Amino acid sequence: WLDCPRRYRLNYIERPTPPKGAPWAHNSIGAAVHSALAGWWALAVDGRTPEAARRLVYEKWESQGFRDDAQADSWRERAADMVEGYAATLDPADEPVGVERTVALRTPRLALSGRIDRLDRRGDELVVVDYKTGRHILTTDDARGSLALAIYAAAAAATMRRPCRKVELHHLPTGDVVAWEYTAESLERQLGRVESIGIEVAQAHAEAADAEAAQLDAIFAPRTGPQCGWCDFLDHCPDGQRAAPQRLRSWAGLAEDVSSTVDDL
Repeated sequence: WLDCPRRYRLNYIERPTPPKGAPWAHNSIGAAVHSALAGWWALAVDGRTPEAARRLVYEKWESQGFRDDAQADSWRERAADMVEGYAATLDPADEPVGVERTVALRTPRLALSGRIDRLDRRGDELVVVDYKTGRHILTTDDARGSLALAIYAAAAAATMRRPCRKVELHHLPTGDVVAWEYTAESLERQLGRVESIGIEVAQAHAEAADAEAAQLDAIFAPRTGPQCGWCDFLDHCPDGQRAAPQRLRSWAGLAEDVSSTVDDL
């Protein structure tokens, strides 16, 4: 919704959902890494080795969105390297409270839920751990400003009935860990923002229920710019096509192909 109300409409309101563009290679990498790490924690403690983590990447790998087999194979190796290296920093016996754990929270206006990559216990408190595999170099602002992480923290505290104010982004390509710890007041402010957004979305849904088809474009107005080149629904959005006339290649999110584009996929 925040990125583009039209994309929200196409994804969550239009039925049937319009066909999306080609799968993105960087999503294939992220999916394999997340699945491998979830599988690693599911192993018996004595089986949680860096080598096992590497094998799991191979088991979970799907070569979607890559330029060709050679590029896919190269990135499979890189993904396996980063997961193996990351696993080597973990204590296999330090059992998380949850892996791919769904948590939920009710506010006066909203029912919220989300799935956390990993939930750790540190002393008497819980810590949200979110894995990142992209090329973006993370800063504290990424953790502090993330509404998703704020929801995870508040929902984890509500679900597990234990304090949870610290969140961490673990960037596997670099090994960096970026952390932020909320105060009760700052977490409340973030939840207030989420409620405001939820009210906006609910209002748009209510208006759309009685609207003519031609009015939907105004209710769910597009937010256009260069980012439209990354949109899965670009084929169904003339405004986005004008903002980003060259479709990004499906492997453009990989580090060596930062600016690759193509007119036709």
